[in-house]
Amino acid sequence: MRLVDTFGRIATDLRVSLTDRCNLRCTYCMPAEGLPWLPGPHLLTDDEVVRLVGIAVEHLGVTDVRLTGGEPTLRPGLVGLVARLADLRPRPRLALTTNGLRLAELAARLRSAGLDRVNVSLDTLDASRFVTLTRRDRLEDVLAGLRAAAAAGLTPVKVNSVLLRGVNDDEATVLLRWALAAGYELRFIEQMPLDAQHGWRRAEMVTAEEILAALRTEFTLRPRPGRGSAPAELFEVDGGPGQVGVIGSVSAPFCAACDRVRLTADGQVRDCLFARDESDLRTALRAGASDEEIAGRWRTAVWGKHAGHGIGAPDFQQPDRPMSAIGG
Repeated sequence: MRLVDTFGRIATDLRVSLTDRCNLRCTYCMPAEGLPWLPGPHLLTDDEVVRLVGIAVEHLGVTDVRLTGGEPTLRPGLVGLVARLADLRPRPRLALTTNGLRLAELAARLRSAGLDRVNVSLDTLDASRFVTLTRRDRLEDVLAGLRAAAAAGLTPVKVNSVLLRGVNDDEATVLLRWALAAGYELRFIEQMPLDAQHGWRRAEMVTAEEILAALRTEFTLRPRPGRGSAPAELFEVDGGPGQVGVIGSVSAPFCAACDRVRLTADGQVRDCLFARDESDLRTALRAGASDEEIAGRWRTAVWGKHAGHGIGAPDFQQPDRPMSAIGG
């Protein structure tokens, strides 16, 4: 039996957080001093990650697995873990979301291990703004990582960008022009209420509509049909073949078609990025539960998924965990 909820949605896309740690300190994610990290014994071991993903693939119909964080390239033994996940049958499609800082050294090895593609987070091409946004002077490392990912065949290389009002919202066309020239697929993502500081304000968010309006000052955009459950609405740019995506998670939510489920680095199932409840698989796993028992717990967790994230509701509350601890 697959991961079905009461609204008939089927979860086939599993996001697995490998760590809550990160080597950047992006202003919209965490404070400059970082956060209290999860204690080591709470984290799933490689064997536990492989077993849980194996259950998802073999018993629950998951076809796509994305490794996230925190920053997943900080996970010791990442290359070996990817190889073990690629050996699962049926083999899931494997992707990685990263800030790109370590991609230059890891991209070729990850590709050889079985990783299929990457998404790299990059919000600006201006070195001084990069420091302002991330509190680290590492822009050139990210750009080198992107080049390495493309050279290794981790394609299509996708770039995720968040525009912040008054900070980098004038870079929409700059980023798209650069991505098209480099052969990357750009995705603009609305800033979401997932910061550790709980400082997000909807009125300050640059909306998908505003992003598209900015892009149309320089480019001709034509919607691509067949979005399905994909979070990004895709647009052909200037007649193609280049395209750009805009993810309006807040202003134009796609909850009705959501096919995602999340596993945190400490073994908790989250049926929504904005969920305030979690279901513990780690305890059952370490207590000797069978694959069938764990699969049953996972089905129960997803069955209760809400119709939507509820950001627009008067009683909406941010999750207690920040994005770095949930996994993207």
